[in-house]
Amino acid sequence: MATRAYVLAISMLMPIFLASFVSADPDLLQDVCVADLASDIKLNGFPCKSNITADDFFFAGLAKAALTNNTFGATVTPAFVQQVPGINTLGVAMARIDYAPGGLNPPHTHPRATEIVFVLTGELDVGFITTANKLFTKTIKMGEVFTFPRGLIHFQINNGKVPAAVIAGFNSQLPGTQRAADTLFGSSPPVEDVVLTKAFQIGTKEVEKIKSRFAPMNKK
Repeated sequence: MATRAYVLAISMLMPIFLASFVSADPDLLQDVCVADLASDIKLNGFPCKSNITADDFFFAGLAKAALTNNTFGATVTPAFVQQVPGINTLGVAMARIDYAPGGLNPPHTHPRATEIVFVLTGELDVGFITTANKLFTKTIKMGEVFTFPRGLIHFQINNGKVPAAVIAGFNSQLPGTQRAADTLFGSSPPVEDVVLTKAFQIGTKEVEKIKSRFAPMNKK
């Protein structure tokens, strides 16, 4: 059943992001441009390397569930350009997200991509919030899909009693991820307390307490 789920996920997701709609990334100007991840050249994307093989277009990292013994009980395994250099300039990427029971993929945004998820196992409560602060939420189950529009804050949580997993597709080789809490309370250098106290209408002690929980983010 797992194999059939993978096949179905790929067959549903890839045509969507290879279709001729407006991509988040610039259009390619050659057949392939496998990313030279070791290059010191800085540009919008990655320079092309000269010697390429089939392995540049291959990645096996989504085949197995990731460990979820972390703070949020959820782990994202990306298949972005860093993991699959062959997708450089192609405007697509994927990821696998595994959730323990109660696991949460915290509110976050992808500034460069729309995301669509396909449920492999379990079920999730998912949602996104528009710029008018309108929440759209849904419970999705195995075999179902849900879309998160580009740049909008969204989340997934496993409120069930069994693990869950999804395959996610993106119309960017490098979608970017900003977790709302990490960004505001775990930035380096830190955001001034006065900004956060006024924004969230809480006291300095509360801000410092929250910042202390995200302190490891500042050390990375």
